[in-house]
Amino acid sequence: MVLTVAAFLFALAVLIAIHEYGHYRVAVACGVKVLRFSVGFGKPLLRWQPKGSPTEWVVAMFPLGGYVRMLDEREAPVAPEERHLAFNNQRLAKRAAIVAAGPLANLVLAVLLYALVNWMGVMEPAPYLAAPAVGTIAAQAGVQGGEQVLAAAMGDAQPEPLRSFDDLRWLLARSALDGESVRLLLQGGTDAAQRSVTLRLDHLDTREPDAELLRKIGITGPWTRPVMGEVMPGGAAERAGLREGDVVLAIGPDAVGDGQQLRALIRASVKDGQPRTQAWQVERAGRRLEIAVTPQLRDEEGVAVGRIGAYVGAAPEMLMVRYGPLDGLWKGAQRTWEISALTLRMMGRMVIGEASVKNLSGPLTIADYAGKSAHRGLTAYLVFLALISVSLGVLNLLPLPVLDGGHLMYYLWEGVTGHGVSDAWMERLQRGGVALLLVMMSIAVFNDFTRLFG
Repeated sequence: MVLTVAAFLFALAVLIAIHEYGHYRVAVACGVKVLRFSVGFGKPLLRWQPKGSPTEWVVAMFPLGGYVRMLDEREAPVAPEERHLAFNNQRLAKRAAIVAAGPLANLVLAVLLYALVNWMGVMEPAPYLAAPAVGTIAAQAGVQGGEQVLAAAMGDAQPEPLRSFDDLRWLLARSALDGESVRLLLQGGTDAAQRSVTLRLDHLDTREPDAELLRKIGITGPWTRPVMGEVMPGGAAERAGLREGDVVLAIGPDAVGDGQQLRALIRASVKDGQPRTQAWQVERAGRRLEIAVTPQLRDEEGVAVGRIGAYVGAAPEMLMVRYGPLDGLWKGAQRTWEISALTLRMMGRMVIGEASVKNLSGPLTIADYAGKSAHRGLTAYLVFLALISVSLGVLNLLPLPVLDGGHLMYYLWEGVTGHGVSDAWMERLQRGGVALLLVMMSIAVFNDFTRLFG
């Protein structure tokens, strides 16, 4: 819990500070006097003003935001000799640059964070496919399990080599949300020759993209050996005589090809609410054995499933994915662009009703992910920071009056018509923007409670 809160607060502080620093840096470069730079709202906890600087730096009590206060005649009287330093007296291009600099700073930070992860390198699962469940899109396309994905592509694009299983999962998610089919170049499995399969994702229901989406596709995890891990004392596996290191070849009439299939068969070993005793074919130290196994019954959200009290399936084959200086930076920019475009498309689909508002997340979900990523290590936490930084940058560029994008919308109107938005219209738009944001925040917080406590 402590780590979750600390990781969440640190993430907020970094992302808000970078956002506001973007505004501050460009304002100073444009000759605007900055009076205060604040991370957080409310009562100041820390405040200082460097000698000779007009800017007061503040860390405030509530870290859910921040602001840069500039000299502006609309907020307070300005001495005649300082009018050229006021924000409202700057040319339109300068004002637009200052406003846009905050969201752009978040997007640049995301590029650098992704690049840093690419340069450091990440251990990721190799792109080997587990056996898909019967009836899934992958099974219908001819995926059998055990194949290596050599290359993949969306739609009619030329297939490109895949570095890891995570790259494949990201490609599948993007393709499903875009309604595009995916072509995979495979090698291995029951056929040693290379072959191409097409996953038809264009008719997939993607209104609520989550783990269920990948289950419908049939590719949820990498291939693993169907081997028994640690056997728990007193569990069904120990009572049946299974041992750590046993390779499971079949359960009843069903051959077992990988760890994912083995786990699915164990879960399904229930009939009429009672566990079924089945004959397991296992290989132990070069010998084939037949062992009768009766699983234990467990209730998971009202569904009866089988459990054997043991770790099932070996760890997937892992490889180090690392890029050079230029490739790592380019991949970082590419991933930032892809996530930004995907975020905008999802928001657009929610507006027109093609995607569920359940996709909105609030501070509780973000805090939960912050804690989980911090527990998983530095690279996972950096990826989390990059993802939230992209979201913050894109959200602030939306044309809502209370956001940076709303101010840019005003400046666009001013550039086209030659005069600014009237005070009366400004007030109406601000109220509408605040109301819309409150509705979005309420939905996001409701979704948080549903995900975490439902």
